[in-house]
Amino acid sequence: MSIKAEEISSLIKQQLEHYDNKIDINEVGVVTYVGDGIARAHGLNDVLSNELLEFDNGSYGIAQNLESNDVGIIILGNFDDIREGDRVKRTGRIMEVPVGDALIGRVVNPLGQPVDGLGEIKTDKSRPIEAKAPGVMDRQSVNQPLQTGIKAIDALVPIGRGQRELIIGDRKTGKTSLAIDTILNQKGQDVICIYVSVGQKESTVRTQVETLKRFGAMDYTIVVEAGPSEPAPMLYIAPYAGTAMGEEFMYNGKDVLIVFDDLSKQAVAYRELSLLLRRPPGREAYPGDVFYLHSRLLERSAKLSDKLGGGSMTALPFIQTEAGDISAYIPTNVISITDGQIFLQSDLFFAGTRPAIDAGNSVSRVGGNAQIKAMKKVAGTLRTDLAAYRELESFAQFGSDLDQATQAKLNRGRRTVEVLKQPLHDPIPVEKQVLILYALTHGYLDSIPVEDIARYEQEIYDNFDSSHADLLKHIRETGELPDEKKLQAAIEEFNDSFSPSKN
Repeated sequence: MSIKAEEISSLIKQQLEHYDNKIDINEVGVVTYVGDGIARAHGLNDVLSNELLEFDNGSYGIAQNLESNDVGIIILGNFDDIREGDRVKRTGRIMEVPVGDALIGRVVNPLGQPVDGLGEIKTDKSRPIEAKAPGVMDRQSVNQPLQTGIKAIDALVPIGRGQRELIIGDRKTGKTSLAIDTILNQKGQDVICIYVSVGQKESTVRTQVETLKRFGAMDYTIVVEAGPSEPAPMLYIAPYAGTAMGEEFMYNGKDVLIVFDDLSKQAVAYRELSLLLRRPPGREAYPGDVFYLHSRLLERSAKLSDKLGGGSMTALPFIQTEAGDISAYIPTNVISITDGQIFLQSDLFFAGTRPAIDAGNSVSRVGGNAQIKAMKKVAGTLRTDLAAYRELESFAQFGSDLDQATQAKLNRGRRTVEVLKQPLHDPIPVEKQVLILYALTHGYLDSIPVEDIARYEQEIYDNFDSSHADLLKHIRETGELPDEKKLQAAIEEFNDSFSPSKN
């Protein structure tokens, strides 16, 4: 079979027409130093800040320092088998984590990889861990309460959906317990919860996850864990990864609660990275941009405008203080970024007042906007009553002869402190909080012995559940107090049947 020259010519022309002359070019650098979660590489001339880089061993890193002769890289994950002379290449994308409904109920690391042994997470959505916060015109004012189920918070320092409320105090004063109880109270409230654990012991996180499972809270919760054995870069990116997961729900019109436990450890990890990258140290050896570390994280929590779907992300960042010093560098930084703080005092905690909330130093800058009308009415005088009691209490121990008015204030103060105490993992629905605080502020507890207050509280809840459920339902559904004559008659009827203990 003979092939003519013309046919060969046309075949060559066809091949030339369909020839794809694209060349795949990868910019590749060489590792010049590696150690302590940090690498330096030479040859990545066009790399971008925060770009994701891939090492020969499959590990990833983020370009952090762009210097004249090399690039400082923080390594995500295992760096033991990265050696000087290894290659590192650009990926052309920034750090992302998987997001979406598939993560709900799972425990993941800051890269979004499962660490709970329940198999892979099947989702095709991802979001960059660093994102621009919503602008002023993309937000609306906080106007909807996020009920924590904790009387001392919902009455004194209310939290609204979209708010950032700092929880601050020494170690072992109940910060994590407050957050876990708040997550438990979101059951049935249509709120997605994200618990970001930074530098907490793995056994502690395991205990918290078991608690959430026991109360059915993992059905709407994602846990992001960066343990103390992880390299510093993982602790640094964990809060950003959790926020990216929350943003997916927020921008789809849902309400999100995110807990950062705790940002002090993130700041320490960032200081470690910065010093290893040879950035100049400033106050307390933190780098100059440590304020920006937390501000760009917390500003992403917001109540979005109706135009953007009206979703919200409420942030509860934790900061650990040393000996109650809230004037230290990192605490003052985060106080100035957030919309208020809940200060937990170790003296109160060890005296048995739990939650150990110091009403004097705790504040919510959203205030009454984050309370239902009924709660606003009954809690109005609580803060001043408590402040007056604390002042009189220290004064009263020096003198025994007190006039009747002072004695009455002290008695009311003791009962207020007792009512605001609450057992662990026992969040209380807002309608029952309103009930007990109404009884307290209207003097119905003044004749009840202090040691009987806890029993009185439980019994009045049971009594109203069985005999006056309509009054509780009215508060729950309308947010307003029911007919006060009916409410007072019901409380008086219960008081007549209540028998104090015979001590």
